[in-house]
Amino acid sequence: MSSSKCPKCDSKSTVRNGIVGGRQRFRCKNCEYNFTVHKAGKSINTYYVIKALQLYIEGVSFREIERLLGVSHVSVMNWVKKYQIRIPEKNTYHPTYRILSHSELTAYFSSRDNVTGAGMIVTELGDKFMLIKWERFRDT
Repeated sequence: MSSSKCPKCDSKSTVRNGIVGGRQRFRCKNCEYNFTVHKAGKSINTYYVIKALQLYIEGVSFREIERLLGVSHVSVMNWVKKYQIRIPEKNTYHPTYRILSHSELTAYFSSRDNVTGAGMIVTELGDKFMLIKWERFRDT
Protein backbone atom coordinates (compact mmCIF):
# COMPACT_ATOMS: atom_id res chain seq x y z
CA MET A 1 0.00 0.00 0.00
CA SER A 2 1.47 3.40 -0.97
CA SER A 3 0.48 6.97 -0.16
CA SER A 4 -0.24 7.88 -3.82
CA LYS A 5 -3.80 8.58 -4.83
CA CYS A 6 -5.24 7.29 -8.12
CA PRO A 7 -5.93 10.22 -10.51
CA LYS A 8 -8.76 8.26 -12.16
CA CYS A 9 -10.87 7.08 -9.19
CA ASP A 10 -9.24 8.91 -6.21
CA SER A 11 -8.61 5.62 -4.41
CA LYS A 12 -5.69 5.44 -1.99
CA SER A 13 -5.41 1.70 -2.55
CA THR A 14 -2.34 1.69 -4.84
CA VAL A 15 0.82 -0.39 -5.18
CA ARG A 16 4.16 0.26 -6.81
CA ASN A 17 4.33 -1.13 -10.31
CA GLY A 18 7.83 -0.56 -11.71
CA ILE A 19 9.74 2.50 -12.90
CA VAL A 20 9.04 4.33 -16.15
CA GLY A 21 11.33 7.10 -17.42
CA GLY A 22 13.13 7.25 -14.08
CA ARG A 23 9.88 7.83 -12.16
CA GLN A 24 7.97 5.47 -9.92
CA ARG A 25 4.93 3.89 -11.53
CA PHE A 26 1.83 2.93 -9.52
CA ARG A 27 -1.19 0.68 -10.14
CA CYS A 28 -4.57 1.27 -8.56
CA LYS A 29 -5.99 -1.87 -6.90
CA ASN A 30 -9.49 -0.48 -7.29
CA CYS A 31 -9.63 0.34 -11.03
CA GLU A 32 -6.35 -1.25 -12.30
CA TYR A 33 -5.19 2.12 -13.69
CA ASN A 34 -1.41 2.63 -14.07
CA PHE A 35 0.04 6.09 -13.39
CA THR A 36 3.15 7.96 -12.36
CA VAL A 37 3.36 10.76 -9.84
CA HIS A 38 4.70 14.09 -11.04
CA LYS A 39 7.81 15.36 -9.33
CA ALA A 40 6.92 18.02 -6.78
CA GLY A 41 9.11 21.01 -7.59
CA LYS A 42 9.84 24.00 -5.43
CA SER A 43 7.21 26.64 -6.08
CA ILE A 44 7.95 30.33 -5.71
CA ASN A 45 5.36 32.74 -4.41
CA THR A 46 3.82 34.83 -7.21
CA TYR A 47 4.74 37.97 -5.22
CA TYR A 48 8.41 37.34 -6.06
CA VAL A 49 7.64 36.58 -9.71
CA ILE A 50 5.78 39.89 -10.09
CA LYS A 51 8.48 41.87 -8.22
CA ALA A 52 11.24 40.26 -10.32
CA LEU A 53 9.44 41.12 -13.57
CA GLN A 54 8.79 44.69 -12.39
CA LEU A 55 12.47 45.12 -11.60
CA TYR A 56 13.47 43.64 -14.95
CA ILE A 57 11.20 46.08 -16.80
CA GLU A 58 12.78 48.92 -14.82
CA GLY A 59 16.21 47.92 -16.15
CA VAL A 60 17.62 46.04 -13.16
CA SER A 61 19.96 43.20 -14.21
CA PHE A 62 19.16 39.53 -13.62
CA ARG A 63 22.03 39.15 -11.12
CA GLU A 64 20.97 42.27 -9.22
CA ILE A 65 17.40 40.96 -9.01
CA GLU A 66 18.85 37.74 -7.62
CA ARG A 67 20.69 39.69 -4.91
CA LEU A 68 17.68 41.85 -4.06
CA LEU A 69 14.96 39.17 -3.94
CA GLY A 70 16.95 36.03 -3.18
CA VAL A 71 15.55 34.31 -6.28
CA SER A 72 17.81 32.61 -8.84
CA HIS A 73 18.70 34.75 -11.84
CA VAL A 74 17.96 31.70 -14.02
CA SER A 75 14.39 31.64 -12.65
CA VAL A 76 14.02 35.32 -13.50
CA MET A 77 15.28 34.67 -17.05
CA ASN A 78 12.78 31.80 -17.39
CA TRP A 79 9.91 34.03 -16.21
CA VAL A 80 10.90 36.75 -18.68
CA LYS A 81 10.84 34.16 -21.46
CA LYS A 82 7.62 32.50 -20.23
CA TYR A 83 5.66 35.77 -19.96
CA GLN A 84 7.37 37.29 -23.03
CA ILE A 85 8.42 40.46 -21.21
CA ARG A 86 10.13 43.06 -23.38
CA ILE A 87 12.00 46.15 -22.23
CA PRO A 88 11.32 49.26 -24.36
CA GLU A 89 14.26 49.50 -26.78
CA LYS A 90 14.73 53.26 -27.07
CA ASN A 91 14.75 54.35 -23.49
CA THR A 92 15.90 57.94 -23.02
CA TYR A 93 15.67 57.54 -19.26
CA HIS A 94 18.17 55.81 -17.05
CA PRO A 95 16.65 54.15 -13.95
CA THR A 96 18.53 54.34 -10.67
CA TYR A 97 17.32 52.64 -7.56
CA ARG A 98 17.93 52.63 -3.83
CA ILE A 99 16.82 50.28 -1.06
CA LEU A 100 15.47 52.26 1.91
CA SER A 101 13.89 51.53 5.28
CA HIS A 102 10.61 53.23 6.19
CA SER A 103 12.35 56.01 8.14
CA GLU A 104 14.89 56.59 5.34
CA LEU A 105 12.06 56.77 2.79
CA THR A 106 10.18 59.29 4.94
CA ALA A 107 13.32 61.42 5.26
CA TYR A 108 13.92 61.18 1.51
CA PHE A 109 10.45 62.48 0.66
CA SER A 110 10.65 65.28 3.21
CA SER A 111 13.27 67.03 1.07
CA ARG A 112 11.73 69.03 -1.79
CA ASP A 113 14.85 68.53 -3.95
CA ASN A 114 14.24 64.77 -4.06
CA VAL A 115 10.68 64.98 -5.37
CA THR A 116 11.20 67.29 -8.35
CA GLY A 117 12.51 66.42 -11.79
CA ALA A 118 12.24 62.95 -13.29
CA GLY A 119 9.66 60.27 -12.48
CA MET A 120 9.89 57.75 -9.69
CA ILE A 121 8.18 54.69 -8.29
CA VAL A 122 8.27 53.17 -4.82
CA THR A 123 7.66 49.47 -4.40
CA GLU A 124 7.56 47.41 -1.23
CA LEU A 125 10.36 44.87 -0.89
CA GLY A 126 9.73 42.82 2.25
CA ASP A 127 10.41 45.10 5.23
CA LYS A 128 12.23 47.64 3.02
CA PHE A 129 11.23 49.81 0.08
CA MET A 130 12.79 50.18 -3.35
CA LEU A 131 12.79 53.67 -4.79
CA ILE A 132 13.33 53.71 -8.55
CA LYS A 133 13.99 57.10 -10.08
CA TRP A 134 14.40 57.89 -13.78
CA GLU A 135 16.88 60.47 -14.92
CA ARG A 136 17.28 61.61 -18.49
CA PHE A 137 20.50 60.68 -20.25
CA ARG A 138 22.65 63.73 -20.73
CA ASP A 139 24.01 64.20 -24.26
CA THR A 140 27.49 65.69 -24.19
